[in-house]
Amino acid sequence: MSRYKPTMYKKDIFSINYKKLKQDGIKCLIFDLDNTLALLNEKKCPEKTKMLIKQLQEDFIVFIISNNSKRRIEPYKKDLGVDAVSSAMKPLTIGLKRIKKKYNLLKKEMVMIGDQLVTDVISGSNFHIKTILVDPLSQTDLAITKLNRKIETWIIKKYCKRGIFKRGDYYE
Repeated sequence: MSRYKPTMYKKDIFSINYKKLKQDGIKCLIFDLDNTLALLNEKKCPEKTKMLIKQLQEDFIVFIISNNSKRRIEPYKKDLGVDAVSSAMKPLTIGLKRIKKKYNLLKKEMVMIGDQLVTDVISGSNFHIKTILVDPLSQTDLAITKLNRKIETWIIKKYCKRGIFKRGDYYE
């Protein structure tokens, strides 16, 4: 079960040490959309996030991957000037495979960043790439995500008992 422990755990996308990721050979940052980059009810990317993504594009390929529809992610894709995969079916690795192939990347050059253990982290772990879990931006979730959060809570309780992972104990 600890196979699904995130490689790194941070409060949010602004707390991640991107310089260290670059030094470690990461070339592609793959971000989840909802509750990682933006709130579920937002139609445009927050300005602070937009500025970070623009800065990151100087050193990385930046990608959005989401289980949500193309209609949901298209405004972010255009606004941020990044590529994206919609309907990714995480925790399956189909979307990650498409990104790897399209940009001719090695797995060791990719990192998955998201707010859900049971979709984002497990998808990245199953694909054998680094994963970064961030706290969700909001407690508001889609219905399916609410179910995922219950599963996630159960997993995290098990991890906590075993001293593997604890919410709020951030690490690199």
